[in-house]
Amino acid sequence: MSTAVKDSSYFIPAPSKWPAVGSVSMILTLFGAAGLVNAVPNSHFVLIAGLIVLVYMFFGWFGQVASESEKGEYGAKVDLSFRWSMGWFIFSEVMFFAAFFGALFYARIISMPWLGDLDHQSFLWPDFSAQWPNNGPMSGAFEPFRTMGPLWIPTINTALLLTSGVTLTIAHHYLRENRRGNCLLWLGLTIGLGFVFVGFQAYEYMHAYADLNLKLTSGIYGSTFFLLTGFHGFHVCVGAIMLSVVCARLVRGHFSSEKHFAFEGAAWYWHFVDVVWLGLYVLVYWT
Repeated sequence: MSTAVKDSSYFIPAPSKWPAVGSVSMILTLFGAAGLVNAVPNSHFVLIAGLIVLVYMFFGWFGQVASESEKGEYGAKVDLSFRWSMGWFIFSEVMFFAAFFGALFYARIISMPWLGDLDHQSFLWPDFSAQWPNNGPMSGAFEPFRTMGPLWIPTINTALLLTSGVTLTIAHHYLRENRRGNCLLWLGLTIGLGFVFVGFQAYEYMHAYADLNLKLTSGIYGSTFFLLTGFHGFHVCVGAIMLSVVCARLVRGHFSSEKHFAFEGAAWYWHFVDVVWLGLYVLVYWT
């Protein structure tokens, strides 16, 4: 169990190697990914090395933070700092998705009607129709495709994520009541629902490619569809991993009914992911 806080003054950490390790990871990952996209030989090895260093940094850095927290070295000011940091991080994620939602809005509401007012013979193909989604000129890289509707996998995934938000809230209430067994049960259910969501989305992508001919290269519709849903799926994976780490710490006896910000921060992130999905479900699948 967590020990009492030793000092209420602000904690000053000792010099750490982890920022430098993170920088090395970013450099390797960046150059590896750029080389892979540009067909530079052996770039995949550089990318894999960067990801390995990244995982090493996560385990080491967050492990050190968890250890310092359990030793009672963090006071109220550090707790407030963590809360502000997580809040700003989630705000940056809001802006990240806002950019992609903005691209979808611009393509559908602004650019498509504007293109419909142009002289099709001079600027576009003769049979152009200013409607969403647009299949392109039906030649070359533009191939006919069908759109992804809301039934049934997206609707099932919506139910899964909404249910996971409820189960996570129940787990949080049990932790505040110091009923750790019940908390672990509901938290495990939340994690399971998250990974089931990812599994359904993977199946949806296979269906899109195999049966609908819907790909990332399928014009602006394909680009916005896969970028929005793909990045959201990635965030679900990240959130499920965060909750898994919290679950492992609970098993080891970390946290108390009063002090458990790691749980709260992961819960904030998970609820943010839920809200983003509701926007995707309405604007991408239904309209």
